[in-house]
Parts: sequence; structure tokens; C-alpha cells
Amino acid sequence: MTPYYMPHQTMHTKSINTKTINTHWAEIIAALNTPSFTLKLMRAIGLLIDFDCAVIVGYREGKHPIYLFDSIQSERDLLFQRYLTTSFQHDPFYQKLDSCKQQGIFTLRDVAKKGTDYKDYCAQFYHQTGWKDELSMLIDLGSERWVMIYLGCVDEQKRFDISQLDRLKPYFPIIQSLCQQHWKQTPFTLSQPISSAESAQLRKLIEQALGSFGKTILTKREQEITALIAQGFDTSEIAQRLGLAHGTVKNHRKRIYAQLNVGSLSELFQLFLNHLITQSSS
Repeated sequence: MTPYYMPHQTMHTKSINTKTINTHWAEIIAALNTPSFTLKLMRAIGLLIDFDCAVIVGYREGKHPIYLFDSIQSERDLLFQRYLTTSFQHDPFYQKLDSCKQQGIFTLRDVAKKGTDYKDYCAQFYHQTGWKDELSMLIDLGSERWVMIYLGCVDEQKRFDISQLDRLKPYFPIIQSLCQQHWKQTPFTLSQPISSAESAQLRKLIEQALGSFGKTILTKREQEITALIAQGFDTSEIAQRLGLAHGTVKNHRKRIYAQLNVGSLSELFQLFLNHLITQSSS
């Protein structure tokens, strides 16, 4: 993966301007329940701690994670094809959430278990993405829904040190409350990306790919359901979102799989990724 690089800040030597950070909190509050919320939140977090890249994922008990935001520019199969379908189960931060259901800020050192699964996960994720260190903020939204904000470092010489964590931790209750207010009563959906030409174009490509995926062989309703499946929604959530019976969505899903010639969610993700790549290069 080639991450989007946040403006470099040496957080252990730079003090936080209270007036500036308070202005950012006010902007975030004004952006609650709008697509620009995540953009403004990440800008504020960038004032508190030095990181190179970020990923935000929504988790629901016993279900696949839902993509909310990322700053990845290439090698997107690692996120869409692998992490969101199977690899997330070996993510030490996800395992921490699954086992403890504990909110807070956790570093890789806090959650890493030096077993076979962890080594395989490192080989598939850290070695291929170039991430050298990582921390995560786990936030409970209630009703068995969580948001996880991942921050990564790709610089060989840079790690999340104690001084940076001490700077971030007092603000975690504010970040927690804002995320709860934003996502507690609303479904997980794509956010507005970090403001850059590349990120804006990436979001546009994803939205276009969701809109055109299976267009030539699926009905309008099936295409609508397929787009939601590709974003990680399960049958019950799709039924609720579209006002359909659970059995109706199941029947649509069976036909979608048959029409697309896929036998599993993983295969559908792979097909969507190929479609996204094709769309991006056309």
C-alpha cells in the first residue's frame, strides 16, 4: 500500500495551540451527521499526534467489518480483497476488541501476540504495506457496534512514543464522544476523504464503481443490493435499509451470486475489486 502522507509534525517538540484545537472541535461538531465529519476529525487528530496514514473501519458483532475511510493510494487489494473479507480476524487490534470489548487507545505493543497468526498477519499486512508502527482507537457505539481508527507510521525511524500517547490520551474522551454522536444513530457509510486531489478522485472512483458494478446483467434492485453487499452490509441490514423482507433480500442475493458467477462474499469482493481497478484505468 502507498499511504496518503499527513503533514509531518514532530509532536514531542511541538506544543498544541489550544485556540486552534478548540476551533477544530467546533468545526467537527458542526459537521456531525455530514460526509465531512471524518475529514475534520482526522485533521484534528493530526494536530495531536504524528502519523503518516489512517484507516477507519466499522465493526459489528459477528459480522464482516465495514470500510469507512482510508488514505491508501495503491495495492488496494490488501484492504478490500483480504482485510475486509478474512485477514481482519488475525488483526491483533480486532482480536483485542473481540476478546475484551474495551475502549481506549492501544499501540501495537499493547496487543501483539507473537504466535503463528500474528506472524502471518505481519507478512501479509505490515511487510507489504510498509507500515512500521500502528496504534488504534477503539470506540463503542452501543448495540454491538464499534468504530476503530487505525493510525500508521511508514518511516523506519518513527514510532508512536510515550510523549505522543500522553498528548493524545486526554483528548480521547472528546474523540470518543464525537464518534458516538456521529455514528450511533446512523448506518456506517463512506466518509469524505482527506482533502487532496488523489483522495477525492479515489472516493469518486469507488462511488462510480459501486454504481456500475453488475449493471449489464443485474436488475436495478439487484444492483442496489450488490452495492450494499460490496460495502459490507449483511442481509438483515440491507432489508432494513431498503424496506424489504429478509427473505426477499436472500432471494435477490442468491440470484446476484448466480448472475455474477460467484460462490461466496470473498469472491464477490474480488470481483468488485477487479471492476474497481478496471474502472480506475479506463
